[in-house]
Amino acid sequence: MAKVTYIDLLPEDIDLYYKNLQAGERFVNSTISRKSLLLSDAKKIDLAGRSLFGFLGGVWGTYDSTLKNNWKSAGSKVNLSNWQLFIKDSAYRIRQGMSGYATPNDLHQAGCGNLHIESPATELKIVQLHPASYYIKQKVVGKKGQYDPVFIQESLYLPLELKLNYKSNLTSAGAGSFAKFYARVHHLYQGTDLYTNLEITIDLISDWKSATETLATVTGLAVDYTLYIHLYNVTGDLYIDHLEANHSGENWARDSYCYDINEGFTKEFYQVPKNWAGVIVPEGAEYESIYKDF
Repeated sequence: MAKVTYIDLLPEDIDLYYKNLQAGERFVNSTISRKSLLLSDAKKIDLAGRSLFGFLGGVWGTYDSTLKNNWKSAGSKVNLSNWQLFIKDSAYRIRQGMSGYATPNDLHQAGCGNLHIESPATELKIVQLHPASYYIKQKVVGKKGQYDPVFIQESLYLPLELKLNYKSNLTSAGAGSFAKFYARVHHLYQGTDLYTNLEITIDLISDWKSATETLATVTGLAVDYTLYIHLYNVTGDLYIDHLEANHSGENWARDSYCYDINEGFTKEFYQVPKNWAGVIVPEGAEYESIYKDF
């Protein structure tokens, strides 16, 4: 196979080139390959969703202004229009063989994160790292399905505000049971490493609700922080969405909308930390993103 590093196309060849060829690996061993006639699962799902536009458009046309405004309100939480969110949500339902259509909700949209514990497990703890610098996987603007590893410098300036929306159905399995979302803030004072927790206590039983806590000051200089979700001595399910770690005028929580809380990165994205990594994940405990008809 020939290896090339640069191609200078003639204007008359551009359309033909992109019609038949596509970029493959872009980082380690750059390649150009023939466009496959066999569709991947992701492409099949995408095409199936597009083929439903006409049908779902008919359904959308039956909705009154009140229902469309409810979809608009929910869509604004994830930077989608009311129509875009309706299509996205309906595609999830159709893929899972679910009938009917969702009721729009401002607290969660088109899926959420799920932390599940069943016997023999009674504990689950996951972590999201926020050091002073790290890499993230970021979509390339104008390029469908193309991403780049991007270097991020996150300088922590208080106040730090934590937020999340959640629904819980947890049962105590012993003394001292709890569920919480918290940040462990690292700060320096007179040459000593200190740590202060900013915690949101999660009710064991709750319908969808929003919770917020803020840390305004610490002793000395705030350096960085680490996010945790910890379920202890409980069984059942915790559903989460719209996680936020706000400081310096920005939400720094990765995968805030919980599209794939267990996503890992390999190959050219090897330096990107997982959205959420397991700290304590025994047999019977798991965490993932799901679509559920609440």
